Parts: sequence; C-alpha cells; structure tokens
Amino acid sequence: MRTVLPPEPSDLDRAWREIRERLIPTPVVATDLAPGALLKLESFQPTGSFKVRGALSALTAVCGDEPVVTASAGNHGLGIAYASQVTGHPATVVVSRNASPAKVAALRRFPVELVQHGESFDEAERHALDLAEQGMRFVSAYNDPHVIAGQATVGYELDVQAEGPLTVVCPVGGGGLAAGLALWGARRGDVRLVAVESHASRAVSASVAAGKVVRTQVGATIADGMSGNIEPGCVTPAILARRVHLTAVSERELMLGLRWLFTSHGLVAEGAGAAAVAALLAGRVPIHGRVVALVTGRNITPAAFAEILP
Repeated sequence: MRTVLPPEPSDLDRAWREIRERLIPTPVVATDLAPGALLKLESFQPTGSFKVRGALSALTAVCGDEPVVTASAGNHGLGIAYASQVTGHPATVVVSRNASPAKVAALRRFPVELVQHGESFDEAERHALDLAEQGMRFVSAYNDPHVIAGQATVGYELDVQAEGPLTVVCPVGGGGLAAGLALWGARRGDVRLVAVESHASRAVSASVAAGKVVRTQVGATIADGMSGNIEPGCVTPAILARRVHLTAVSERELMLGLRWLFTSHGLVAEGAGAAAVAALLAGRVPIHGRVVALVTGRNITPAAFAEILP
C-alpha cells in the first residue's frame, strides 16, 4: 500500500497559480435544469475533459526530467500526455485493452508511451504501479495530492463565475474531482457538493460507508470514466465522507442525460460527462441555492454517441 497524503491548502493555491497560466477558464452557460442553474463546460478543455487540470498540477510539481507513469480509463491519460508536452516530462500511459476507442485514438496522437494491459481499469492500474517500481513517478488519476489540488481549480473559476450559495454537482469515479471541489468548497463556505456515481461502479460510496477502502463488483457502464475500484489507502473517501453527498444514476438515466445535453444545448458529452445532469433530471440532487452542474468530458466515438441518441 502506498502512503499518500491529502493536499494541503498551499497545494491548492500552487495548483491554481499553475493552471491559470496554462488553461483558459471553461465557460458556464445558463440552463433550465433548476432556477438560475448553470452548466460548467469542462468538456471544452483542450483534451476534452477536466482531467488536464490535475495532470498539469501534478507534472509541474515533478522535479527535473523524472519520467512519470499513470493508469487511466483515457481522460487522465490524455491530461498526462498534454502535460508531458508542456513540461517535458517523459510519460507512460497504461490503459486497459478495452478502453474507449475514442480516447485511445486521441492518446496515439501524443508522443507518450502507450501501453494497453488487462481487461479493466483495475488491471491497468496494477500494471502501472508495477512499472513505477522500475524508476518512474506514479501519478494516480485520483489518489494524488497534486491531482486533487488541480481538480480544485474548477472551483477557483466558479469563485468568479457563480455567486453563492451553490450546489455543485459532479461525477465521481475515483473521487479526485469531488475531493478537490470539497476542499475548495470548505474554504469558500457557501458550497454544497453532490457527487454522482454510476450504479454499476460504486467503490467510493462503499468505501465511505465502510470507513476504509473496500473492493466492489464493477459492472458494464457507458460511463467508462467512472468505472473501477480504487487504490488501497486512497485518500479521497475520507475527504468526501466529511463534505459530500453521494448519489448514483442508472444506465438509462445516464443516456437521458446525454440526450438532454444534445437536444437542449447542442452539447456532446461522454457518459461520465453527463452524470451530473442525469442526477438532476432524475431528482437525485438536494438543492441549496444556485445549481452548477459540471459537464466533465466529451470523448466518445461518433458511433457510440449515435447509438444513444433517440
């Protein structure tokens, strides 16, 4: 088991200094999901997902030209690949053999070493941890203080874009985004966080309920970015337990969220990217003040997206 510490307040501030120099703030748009509600479009990031924030935060904290390795369902790997170009750190990205074709194709356009290993995210993560023992820095997609701090920068942008009180709704797979937002929200004081899992993959909520990291059965889901177990000793459940309301949506509700984003706003989203909207449409979000729903990713193949549309 690795020893990982949660981020300190200084880590969040350092991440914000790095991110605001390298990324343009993503837009917010009005929506009728609730009175005064907003969509924050992290799908407009250069890699198509919010994950680039955590990746840039992590790699800018690595000294010298130390090589890094990560495991990813796809979007974190794309973030690491982008950050590798920016910082010059050599990077190896491990994905499973059944990872999203859209994300694998995008990864092949970057000068990183791409390794496909195993049939699930869990197997890919174990292989990446083995590679790290050969002299590379492992950068977890969720269990890393600098990654968590980087995801918190979504909130720093909301400080300017949305007056409170706020209910911020986001997806949760490993919990890096939700943990970062929870730490930001605690500092701001007028924010409630709602994190949305897929019913097919509930490792974080099971770990919160157990008070320790536990393994769960992981089923098939269109939200591949939220699928998989979490690393033993992961710091995110403890952060979420104190500050985040957890809920879950079904596959049908995820598909309805994707369709709604396209028909109501002309937005393309992947399964995980529509989780916040899906939960709001399903009435699973206790609302306090103004709602901000994060649309966190767009990386889906045209064929897969067409199958979901009516």
